[in-house]
Amino acid sequence: MNNGNALVGLFQGMFENNIITFNPGWDESANKLDNFDDVRDIQKSLKSDGIELMQEADLDSSGPASITMLDPDGNAILIDQHV
Repeated sequence: MNNGNALVGLFQGMFENNIITFNPGWDESANKLDNFDDVRDIQKSLKSDGIELMQEADLDSSGPASITMLDPDGNAILIDQHV
């Protein structure tokens, strides 16, 4: 479902619980962006703000990586960089 630049994907049975995903490096149509915040930089910023991560990216890597955290209600937030 699209609303302007916002894209909502519905995936019945793909994930066990609620999850929201963000994809640095892609626009709403999965086209590669020239400029974006790398997931490792996002990770550093979140950790410096005291946010606990469930899954972390390797800071010595580059390219695709992901991080996962929980919102206050226990829902997963996945930041999944494909480029």
